[in-house]
Amino acid sequence: MRRRWVKVLAITVVVLAVLFTVADRVAVHYADKEAARLAEQKYGYGNSTDSSIDVSIKGFPFLTQAFAQDFDHVALTAENFTVDTTSNAQGGYLGVERLRLDLHGVTVTSLTARSAEANLVTGTLTLSYDQLSGVLTRLGGTGGPVNVAQAPGSDGQAARVRISGTVGGRQADGTGTLLAQGNEISLSTPGAEQPAATWRVELPENVGFSAARATPDGVQIDMIGHLVNLGTSRFSR
Repeated sequence: MRRRWVKVLAITVVVLAVLFTVADRVAVHYADKEAARLAEQKYGYGNSTDSSIDVSIKGFPFLTQAFAQDFDHVALTAENFTVDTTSNAQGGYLGVERLRLDLHGVTVTSLTARSAEANLVTGTLTLSYDQLSGVLTRLGGTGGPVNVAQAPGSDGQAARVRISGTVGGRQADGTGTLLAQGNEISLSTPGAEQPAATWRVELPENVGFSAARATPDGVQIDMIGHLVNLGTSRFSR
């Protein structure tokens, strides 16, 4: 009789564990989707037909983290969205190949306002040379195609790129600079006194670009932020 009781108890524990795991995975799937929807609304990462945005809440069990309103690690990945120039220049939209944000130490600060704060955020943003070439070609008007490629000499927040073609009515053939500061990206062509264009990327509050470098696959921009507010501004009422 005792063996049977132990067997029944063991089976019950296993069944409850399975049910808890299933419930946990269903809950985290819903939370991932809802967080992605809110991020898309706030930051505009889903503004083109090819855009995609994914949020993944790491760690198990999710429900324990949810009840405590504290999450160790949340990852956000957005792909194929566009950003406009600060001057809204015609044809000046720039396609972002990929944005990855890793949020560490996330605390929900208000359920009603749907806001949270992350202790640390790190991330990368990738721009393809095809997209950079395309936007300079569009901004150049009838001057013909402009080509942007990798160049040596990236330093700090300035990535060096090779630019060839006609930009702004003048021939450009040499090394240009893609500068990433704050949440703005500017691209300067060889010999030009002013950037050809500047774009602003919507980022969470207190997150900014920290480094930029040209790689064989595109320009990669690093970012970092501390005490990052997610949702309504910490200064709003």
